Amino acid sequence: MNYRHQYHAGNFADVLKHCLLVPLLRGMQRKEKGFLYLDTHAGRGRYDLASAARGDSLDRTPEWPAGVGRLWERSDLPAPVGDYLALVKAFDLRNRTAAEMADLSTPRFYPGSPWLAQAVARPQDRLALCEKHPEEHAALRNELDFEVRATIQATDGYTAVKAMLPPPGKRAFVLIDPPFEDMREYAFIVGALREGLRRLPGGTFAVWYPLTERARVDAFFAELVALQPPPTWSAELTVVGPASAVKMKGCGLVVINPPWQVDRDLAPMLPWLASVLAQSPGGTADLRWLVPE
Repeated sequence: MNYRHQYHAGNFADVLKHCLLVPLLRGMQRKEKGFLYLDTHAGRGRYDLASAARGDSLDRTPEWPAGVGRLWERSDLPAPVGDYLALVKAFDLRNRTAAEMADLSTPRFYPGSPWLAQAVARPQDRLALCEKHPEEHAALRNELDFEVRATIQATDGYTAVKAMLPPPGKRAFVLIDPPFEDMREYAFIVGALREGLRRLPGGTFAVWYPLTERARVDAFFAELVALQPPPTWSAELTVVGPASAVKMKGCGLVVINPPWQVDRDLAPMLPWLASVLAQSPGGTADLRWLVPE
């Protein structure tokens, strides 16, 4: 796998994913009983945005200015966005040198999903972080090896769904966020969800997906509904219109068995994100139920 998320860290897709992830995890915490957070494609956990402009051999145009950069100094943030951004800013400050404190007007460091999950986890919650790419795994271990609530494994995340479910407490939140470099990715996801729901029917499963070809996403939804899952919704954001030549027009997160009523807090946030993160006219955002409550 050649994918390196550091070149995309903090872009509009990360903003949507993490603005949804944090309140979903907090929704799981409405119950006192702890739960397992399983991240199947965890990445490195920490991203230096200065390296986003440096490719392996050529300079690149960083993507974060059109993502988290557009939120950094706004004062009109919806509550879920404000919660997310406060965590990002705390991470950014934690990683800066004294010299880098002089200018806080733009972000320098961006957290991955594992760090955000660790930041909101309670003592009774546990984290299982899977990353099979050797360099990414080593970086993740370096970033979170101190965390006693977390296990960090160099393993295939799809296999981990079978190996780690059900957890002892019978509560789990599973994030499936693959790089989508393999044409079979949707098939892998459906297989993992089938196994996960068989092993833990009451588990919560969230899948990030890109919006490149609408037909492929709709086919994925059809396969997902055929699994006869618990209540399921998808939240989508597009930053360009359907006629745009941009290949990745947006992204979404589909959530099986979401925490009760968390959609009511998230749905009003989505149009705001669409307006702030738009890259050309025609972008939209919405939340719709695939399997109603």
